Amino acid sequence: MARSSTNYQRAAWAFLGPGAAVVVLVLYLPVIYTLFLSFTKYDGLASPEFVGLANYRTVFTDPAFLTSLGNTAIWVIGTLVVPVGVGLAIAALSFGLKWGWLLRIPFLLPYALSGVGVGVVFGFILQDGGALSQALAFLHLPGAETRWLSQAPGNTIIMVLSAAWQGAGVNALLFTVGLQSIPKEPLEAARIDGATGWTLFRTMIWPMLRPSTTVVIGLSIVNSLKTFDIIQTMTQGGPNRVSETLAVTMYTDTFVNSFYGLGSAVAIFLSVITVAASLIYLRKQLTMGDSSRTRKEVRA
Repeated sequence: MARSSTNYQRAAWAFLGPGAAVVVLVLYLPVIYTLFLSFTKYDGLASPEFVGLANYRTVFTDPAFLTSLGNTAIWVIGTLVVPVGVGLAIAALSFGLKWGWLLRIPFLLPYALSGVGVGVVFGFILQDGGALSQALAFLHLPGAETRWLSQAPGNTIIMVLSAAWQGAGVNALLFTVGLQSIPKEPLEAARIDGATGWTLFRTMIWPMLRPSTTVVIGLSIVNSLKTFDIIQTMTQGGPNRVSETLAVTMYTDTFVNSFYGLGSAVAIFLSVITVAASLIYLRKQLTMGDSSRTRKEVRA
């Protein structure tokens, strides 16, 4: 019996071992090495020189880092308000319609594009003297001389809206799946009681969408914190680093300026912020879910 158990464990490790080794090699070792570099002065050529917390002190007094921190906050707020709000509106307005899926398709198609593709398209439209400026000038409308991507924080807001154009469709799809999972009986009972329109949505539909909302908002928070491709394509964080986010600052410090220690410190800070925000949000949602179930049990 013991030999059979041992053989089973060896077989299990034989299956799990390669996968676990890949996870350690690809995920954990780079994180550990990045953490090590964040305590060193390293230019990518000479040997790393241990400097303790000097990189973190430098980061938190760097104007570029403080600007990127503010821009990252704009991205988080903008991503939660615009693509999530638009996706919810699309799902709610198209749900139950006979041809509702046709309304969702134009919003879902942009999600098939990469962030780089979206950045290239909107960069072409909004660059100085780009397609939008030329169209306004041709029509003799105001705004032809506006530098859409050169003025902060307007350039960050414009890039948030560009990302919203790409992300609203998938949010609408996730919300639609959530709407389809809502039981019909409570809604019919609410309609019999006279609840319609906004009242029905606020009191019945929205609370039952909590699982889908948790997924959508959680993904939006994580994606907004690590936004890189659209910004790098449209402005490269410029002009003068005024449109950088934490991810772009990490890239610039590390691979453009060759300050690997500073870049690693920004990477560790970004990782901590992302994990902390995700855990706080999920814990709050679970707590609210438990409180809701407790109230229902008390009423019963």
